[in-house]
Amino acid sequence: MAISSANQPAESQGSKKLHFVIVGGSLGGLASGLALKALGHDTTILERNPVPLLQDQGAGIVAGGDTLELFKRYNRCERPIAVSSQRRQYLDKDGNVIHKEEMVQNMTSWDLAYYLMRANYDGIESPYCEVPEPVPEHGKATHLHDRQVTRLEEEGDGIRVYWKTSEGEEGSTFGDILIGADGPSSTVRKILEPNVERKYAGYCALRGTLIESEASESAREAFSHRFTFFHCPGVQILAYLIPGKDGSVEPGQRLINFVYYTNFPEGSAELEEIMTDKDGRRRQITIPPGVINQDAWEKQRKIARERLPPQFAEIVCGTKKPFVQAVTDVLTPQNEYMNGKIVLIGDALAGFRPHTVASTSQAAFDAMIYADYISGKVSREEWKRQTVGFARYIHKRGVDMGVRSQHEDLPLVEHINDRNRASVPREQEVYPDWAIAV
Repeated sequence: MAISSANQPAESQGSKKLHFVIVGGSLGGLASGLALKALGHDTTILERNPVPLLQDQGAGIVAGGDTLELFKRYNRCERPIAVSSQRRQYLDKDGNVIHKEEMVQNMTSWDLAYYLMRANYDGIESPYCEVPEPVPEHGKATHLHDRQVTRLEEEGDGIRVYWKTSEGEEGSTFGDILIGADGPSSTVRKILEPNVERKYAGYCALRGTLIESEASESAREAFSHRFTFFHCPGVQILAYLIPGKDGSVEPGQRLINFVYYTNFPEGSAELEEIMTDKDGRRRQITIPPGVINQDAWEKQRKIARERLPPQFAEIVCGTKKPFVQAVTDVLTPQNEYMNGKIVLIGDALAGFRPHTVASTSQAAFDAMIYADYISGKVSREEWKRQTVGFARYIHKRGVDMGVRSQHEDLPLVEHINDRNRASVPREQEVYPDWAIAV
């Protein structure tokens, strides 16, 4: 059943039980699944990874207002979901605090968010939380791994999604509506918009964590309940506390998470070196935890000791499983296709640069406002305006922040202002006309 194109709430959708096929089983897909399941609709997630559970990404997440709202609405696990930061501060090269602002922010980890969502979506047990009791009014939730989407076809009032497994098995799944939530390298988007490319931005994020108890007193003071930054030409690094093993928020068991942006020009020997793993395989986007080339990483440790404040150098050099993410840009021109039978959300719609700290919030917001549209709480016009406006506006902000951080030599106050503008709550943003034109 395709969505009505009228600029009115989707009143007919609220009374008809639908089946949504969601491509992508990471946070965006799970957010969509939770929101639609809670309305009583059936959902099937198709995840391309060949194993039932996605591996710990080792990444921290700044949990913005929309992320927290998603968990408030749909998380029924009784446990803390984040570590709070009370202050944002900036260091000089010697490690002295040269600017600080009192500001409460919440930080979580990818793995805790994932396992909380799986517990609530399809009842996956884990050490992170107890699985809540099912809600009879909720729709059926199905999670299928090892399903690589190959093509899409309209079929009657719905859409059929064809897939293939790693063993060569082929099949298909039919749904009323398809949601593409399969990330910045989205297969769904590639099928719909083959000319839209994900492009490298000229620098990488070196990432990792250090157990809080293993850090020096100086490092703990710099990063415990602090969101701490350092800037110099071509470099930005930041760090904050996140939950530790099995989502622990106990002092000493938490992790100091860092994101270290540094330039690797496209085509350079340095880029080839850092993006080639320990087995000699050239990775395009990510060197996952545990597979980095040790010679390449040792070189980065040496550079870190030379250019970073001592507290930052300590955590970069101390991390045991560093990983690398090439910073990229991608923006899809629209968020729905085939008269509403296909919808893109989150990174599949717009892949933000991580400076925005908005990727998880985008996925959460997109999932929630789409569910509000399906239930008739907002009009189609408002859903599209808010979703596309957020995608275009924050995408541009990320590009601008990246250019200023990595390629311009600016006074610190400029970076502080950029960061403060990026912290404005989404509901307080005013999108320009170019961002909301649909």
